[in-house]
Amino acid sequence: MTDNNRGRLNDILRGDAKLSLHSSQDMNSDGVEAKCEAFGYLRGLRDASASVEFRFRDGNSSWFSYGLLGSWQYNPSEGLLLKFSGDVIYLVMIRGCNLDKPLHDGVINLTHAGLQRHRVLWVREMSKEEIERVGESGPTIDSIEIGECTTHEERREWIQKKAPAFDREATT
Repeated sequence: MTDNNRGRLNDILRGDAKLSLHSSQDMNSDGVEAKCEAFGYLRGLRDASASVEFRFRDGNSSWFSYGLLGSWQYNPSEGLLLKFSGDVIYLVMIRGCNLDKPLHDGVINLTHAGLQRHRVLWVREMSKEEIERVGESGPTIDSIEIGECTTHEERREWIQKKAPAFDREATT
């Protein structure tokens, strides 16, 4: 490692250096997409994606159309609960830390400037090592769970089992 790279690494570890999301590693070749460890997004403020992909540690993925995204709830202590409604209802529970924390340039976060504006392209479960590396400096995704529900009762049972903090009937 050169002295210059060692110095940059030390600055990053001490928090003296501002990481840029616009490095060649973080953007695709046409500069339209950018990413952090937890999610990828469209850079343009007016850009919107047709769907969002959920990537699991085992290599599998699920895609959902933003057109099917209905209500969603954010609880900093619990995570994000998204509801996609079509022929069946899909509940997506995203657990992690700092999910609403703006990225280094302050232009986007996962919640308000990301999912709410349909700019998030993908969200991924991170390994323990990746989570430790990011620490408190940005959003981390511990787990993503998807439930498929055909009835109101199935939906209620899934929420009670997987996301009890979001169970309005139990908390009222």
